[in-house]
Amino acid sequence: MKYCFLLLFLFCFQACQPAADTATKKAPTTNKTTDTKSFDPATSDAKAITLADEVMEAMGGQEKWEDLQYISWNFFKARDLVWDKKNNRVRIEVKRDSSIYLLNMNTMEGKVWRNGTAMSQPDSVNKYLKFAKNMWINDSYWLVMPFKLKDPGVSLKYLRSDTTQAGAPAEVVQLTFNEVGNTPNNKYEVYIDQKDKLIKQWAFYSKAEQEKPSAIWPWDNYKPYNGVLLSSDRSDDRGPFEVKVYQTLPAVVFEDLQAKWKQ
Repeated sequence: MKYCFLLLFLFCFQACQPAADTATKKAPTTNKTTDTKSFDPATSDAKAITLADEVMEAMGGQEKWEDLQYISWNFFKARDLVWDKKNNRVRIEVKRDSSIYLLNMNTMEGKVWRNGTAMSQPDSVNKYLKFAKNMWINDSYWLVMPFKLKDPGVSLKYLRSDTTQAGAPAEVVQLTFNEVGNTPNNKYEVYIDQKDKLIKQWAFYSKAEQEKPSAIWPWDNYKPYNGVLLSSDRSDDRGPFEVKVYQTLPAVVFEDLQAKWKQ
């Protein structure tokens, strides 16, 4: 379990210090803003794909998910994010150093507030905007991973019937990544409840060839958000916290570093 806190805390508390090896500290997520191809069923087995589709349906379905535009949450009590899902924009506020990042992930343009002032030097702004995108990739995966089971570059493999640490019978599906995301050598196992078809646990492997997981966490405490079920305030007290969805938000939330958006 020596890697247990790598994904959890190392990324959180280095949020104010982007470095050349930052990408090695992120969640192994795919990112539809950069991957233009579609999910390839040829790299997955039929039972795993069926289970992934059942998870999506149990959480409200693809149509309901696509209808959600604005989602906000707190990641590990370290930073707040608000995501304009349809326009692929994000606002990130880091509590530790009061920094603020506004990023359009389609264009990689945006604004950065650090050390009490708006940054203006283009190279520095671009560096921190890239770091902001990596924060979003990591933090959003902790919230919406079940909706990314069939992202481009993901391969699904049915493994076995098992039980979660809480004792619930589950079907286990493995996720590996084909040259996508920040850490494509990682691997996950998700535990899908046999009764309600919701993911109730996930296991993280820092290297795909590992036999034992680096960490196992619950994915529980689902709540409805405009017709979509999301797991928040989980039983291990690791969040995501303060999850909210909005039908509308003013444009200044994603354009003005000084905007007040929390409702």
